[in-house]
Amino acid sequence: FIHLFLLLTPRLAENASVDRPRRCVLEGVPLFRILSFSFSLCLLPNSQRCPRSRKTTNPSRSTMADKGMNGKSLVAGDWFPGEMGFETKAVHAAVDPDPLTGAILPPIYQNTTFVQTSVADYLAKGFSYSRTANPTVRVLEKKIAELEGGFDCACFSTGMAATCTVFSGFLSPGDHCVITNCSYGGTNRAARVHYSKYNIDFEFVDFRNLKEIEAAIKPGKTKMLFSETPCNPTLFLADVAAISALAKKHGLIHVCDSTFATPLMTKPLELGADMVIQSTTKFYDGHNLTVGGAVISATTQLDETIKFHRNVLGNIMAPQNAFYTLATVKTLPLRVKQQSETALKVAEMLEKHPKVDKVAYPGLASFPQRELALKQHLKGVHGGMLWFEVKGGTAAGRKLMDTIPRPWSLCENLGATESIITCPAVFTHANMTSEDRLKVGITDGFIRVSVGVESAEDLIASLKYALDHI
Repeated sequence: FIHLFLLLTPRLAENASVDRPRRCVLEGVPLFRILSFSFSLCLLPNSQRCPRSRKTTNPSRSTMADKGMNGKSLVAGDWFPGEMGFETKAVHAAVDPDPLTGAILPPIYQNTTFVQTSVADYLAKGFSYSRTANPTVRVLEKKIAELEGGFDCACFSTGMAATCTVFSGFLSPGDHCVITNCSYGGTNRAARVHYSKYNIDFEFVDFRNLKEIEAAIKPGKTKMLFSETPCNPTLFLADVAAISALAKKHGLIHVCDSTFATPLMTKPLELGADMVIQSTTKFYDGHNLTVGGAVISATTQLDETIKFHRNVLGNIMAPQNAFYTLATVKTLPLRVKQQSETALKVAEMLEKHPKVDKVAYPGLASFPQRELALKQHLKGVHGGMLWFEVKGGTAAGRKLMDTIPRPWSLCENLGATESIITCPAVFTHANMTSEDRLKVGITDGFIRVSVGVESAEDLIASLKYALDHI
């Protein structure tokens, strides 16, 4: 310390003057002082010479906060060290204050094209044409990738655009895909009606049965397993980890549509899936504002294939919709937790009502796949979706849907703040054949329920009124 004092004192005194520019404290220091100080350091034990090089156990967050990640104290604008919680990521992931204005929200880049500085520096800033990539959309993609635990994400104009891009990117004429026999109606229609025209074979099987999935695999032809969990609208659960292991065993891609779950409830990529599909129209939006979709990939190769085909098909999400979704996703954890709590209360009421024949909700003890729900659903969250059937069959079910008062709304969509009742046989799954619908339990009187964020008491009172007046 004596050597250090002799070395630095003259220079510190000079640089303390407000009339002089700051200079390096070693400027003009005699060589013998530098050598003397260096020699004294050589006499110190290794542990004292470079204390930051020592291996340490994980420091506490408070210790990291005191010194920051680089040994400096934290100041306004620095991030607190450590992994962010899901709720914090929903608000802040991928979003930084605008460097020019300090605006807390990312701007809407409503542009067709982006000026390049030179031919040699084409795409140096990452953007050229908004069909390929857009800065506002890119922020949303990074946020969704963070929430889902993926390598990266590609956003689309609709959920079906996302699904069709997956089919287009990874299936060719002559290929075979094993797909769940209970899925969103648009997925079923795309596979059964559209892609079959290109000699792509889709085999629909019960994804609750692992043996049935494996039996359907055709060596050399099967390229993809396509699951959905929970299924729309029956809420059948797919064991993502087991199906992913089966896909890896046979060298196949496992794609999982997790729209009903959201990453708050299930993270398929962490369970081994290769790609996740989200209809952002649903819980990511949650306000009946937009339509959109996303594909989240586990690897760079999968992501590059998806984005190549998105560019070819021209179905990227619009920047305005991306901006809206960036706003609405911030409250996804709050909304889904409340929707789950209220859905359980509604399901418990339905289970006890004398005019209800069947009710299904993963949070109920009576749910057939209860064990898998407890294993696969995170933090006891089972979602805002349920279904039921009333005694009296189709006529009684349709009478309830035709007469239920507000705050319930009779319409399509799900996952929104507004509570919605839907007749899948007519609204969302009408394109399925009657035989296929009945095979998975979608009768004409099947009532799909999307619970919103209204008062549970108000929703239950309205539903009980409708049931009592069938």
